[in-house]
Amino acid sequence: MYVACVTARVKPEFVEAFIEASLENARNSRQEPDNVRFDVLQAEEDRARFFLYEVYRTKEASAAHKQTPHYLKWRATVADWMAEPRVGVTHYSLFPDESDW
Repeated sequence: MYVACVTARVKPEFVEAFIEASLENARNSRQEPDNVRFDVLQAEEDRARFFLYEVYRTKEASAAHKQTPHYLKWRATVADWMAEPRVGVTHYSLFPDESDW
């Protein structure tokens, strides 16, 4: 499994719009055949900080996600809403393994 963890800090006036756009992207992403999971998390202490946890079957599936219309729409929509640049860190999942999904 291939995991992307993205941290985003949004300008306060765009928090609700960011949530709406991100949930739309997440719901569409879950329809991708090799997407296993897509969580949208909001920090308890800083409501303008978000964490996107994305799991794909392969690195190639993660790259393909970034070419989908819903991702490209999300990226363009939220670009000016960022209080700071998004930070993404990718990982290979060690546990649970593929048989657990």
